[in-house]
Amino acid sequence: MTDLNRREALAASALASLVLAAPALAQGSSAGDATAAWDLTELYPTDAAWDAARKAALEAIKGLAQYRGRLGESADTMAKALLLQSDLDRDISRIYTYAGLNADADVRVAANQEKQSQALDLYTSFGEASSWIAPELLTVGEAKINSFIGQNAALKTRFDFLLKDTIRRAPHTLSPEGEVLLAGTSSPLQGPSDISEQLRSSDIPWPTIKLSTGKDVRLDAQGYTLNRDASNRADRVAVFDAFWKTHGEFRNSLGASLVSKVKGDIFRAKARKYKTSLESALSGDNIPEGVYRTLVAEANKGLPQLHRYFEFRRKMLKLPDIGYYDIYPPIVSLDKKFGLAEMRANTLAAVAPLGPDYVKQLAAATAAKWMDPFPRPGKTSGAYMQPGAYDVHPYLLLNLGENYEGMSTYAHEWGHAMHSLLTKANQPYDKSNYATFIAEIASTCNEQLLVAHMLKNAKTKEEKLLYLGQQMEGIRGTFYRQTMFGEFELVIHDKAEAGEGMSGAKYTEIYYDLLKRYHGPNVIMKPDYGNEWAYIPHFYRNFYVYQYATCISAAAYFSQSILKGGARERDNYLSVLKAGGSDYPVDILKRAGLDMTTAAPYAAVVNLLKDTLDQAEALMA
Repeated sequence: MTDLNRREALAASALASLVLAAPALAQGSSAGDATAAWDLTELYPTDAAWDAARKAALEAIKGLAQYRGRLGESADTMAKALLLQSDLDRDISRIYTYAGLNADADVRVAANQEKQSQALDLYTSFGEASSWIAPELLTVGEAKINSFIGQNAALKTRFDFLLKDTIRRAPHTLSPEGEVLLAGTSSPLQGPSDISEQLRSSDIPWPTIKLSTGKDVRLDAQGYTLNRDASNRADRVAVFDAFWKTHGEFRNSLGASLVSKVKGDIFRAKARKYKTSLESALSGDNIPEGVYRTLVAEANKGLPQLHRYFEFRRKMLKLPDIGYYDIYPPIVSLDKKFGLAEMRANTLAAVAPLGPDYVKQLAAATAAKWMDPFPRPGKTSGAYMQPGAYDVHPYLLLNLGENYEGMSTYAHEWGHAMHSLLTKANQPYDKSNYATFIAEIASTCNEQLLVAHMLKNAKTKEEKLLYLGQQMEGIRGTFYRQTMFGEFELVIHDKAEAGEGMSGAKYTEIYYDLLKRYHGPNVIMKPDYGNEWAYIPHFYRNFYVYQYATCISAAAYFSQSILKGGARERDNYLSVLKAGGSDYPVDILKRAGLDMTTAAPYAAVVNLLKDTLDQAEALMA
């Protein structure tokens, strides 16, 4: 399968998260808005202008063919080919951004869905037309490429890292014919994911249960998510028991799907001459395997703090014991609302430790029409920042509730936007595409700075506990839970590569053991809950989910150093955001003082949980 860069992956999946004088928010930005609050005319003034740009790009793609077989001709020829590829990527990313944002603003508008499909087709055409470039660069050879870099300014300032990375991948790059053949496996290897999704979406007969309120609830994925935090404990138990039991009834089919997916991972790794599927998955961003394995080891070492959190949760919920079904209810019920203006003011105040320039730029950005903040009929769910319009600015699609979770999401997504803005200000387009491995650091660091600010200004014990509880739950869900998922992926791939036969029943056994270990001996864990693996779609994205855990670890390290330090600590952190995609993510972080191959970042997030628990327990003493 052709590797997508992060910008293209965001586009392809249709992303699938005041203290300064500044212009006022746009009038009418409220939860009752019937239309999107952003201004897409900055991308293209009309649909006709967009379509003209799309057709022009489709025609311009043909120009790549003139350089095929000529990359080794001269430094200038190589530069012209790469500049054309870069310009096309830049234009097509903007074209997709317009179509994708319009499509997500109202999924009921068929014409916008059709435009999004046209934009995806354009990406496909571009990928096919440029697939020969990397293999041909390798035929030019490292020595000649390095010589060319010294002869041409564009190669030296814009494409040096791309060329370096292409050379690094040489042992795992096939011939042009081999690349075409491997690309052809994309559709069949997507089959297991499609089958799993189809089973869960349409074929499994999800049960209906009656809650203590008398309400009948159908327990599909949405019904489970909406009711797993029910205030009545018996309802929570009923929800968990029925939902996971139903998954167990289909675990043979769902297991066969995941077995096939793992075999596909192993096939791709072997085809590209990697020793393991883990090595293959991490190679794109040049992540050492030690990062993954150290994360798992340190999370396990930090389990006593997680188990301590569960005991604190039991006490806060006034329960005689605690079960897996007691994980989701909030530990404090506090009806505190935040409007959009208050979210903005608190976020700007919270990020003050990042310096006046950061705050000024964020104030200007949040006052502009870059964001569609509230849910409405027809709008797609979720939250994301779309960085694809490099020459314009990022856009944000949000579905904010007027609560702390909504405000935290606001700070999170604007952290992503600031990452893109700082990257653009410091890197050329060709080095602006920062890796997923560091993408969540900027957003999560903003969340942690927000918690610190809100705690400092909280007026009551209940309010402090609300913010502390949110922080603890974030660490549980993002660090420990995602690492548990990562460990499950590691175990099932290791076993498959060792020749062990796998099945849905075996997956349930492995996952159940992980659930018991991560949640400790005092959390009631029924065997059927081991079927949860069948519910997690991330297992169909090869060794992807661990990056949520590494990012929150790095964010904990940086946020604590910024809050306790000064300009040096702040500038170290901002250097990461400014670096964009100019180097491998582990090296970017290492230059900022954080070595992800060591225990330090993972110990930082465990210590953050410990400190948060200390504060929460002191409030309850």
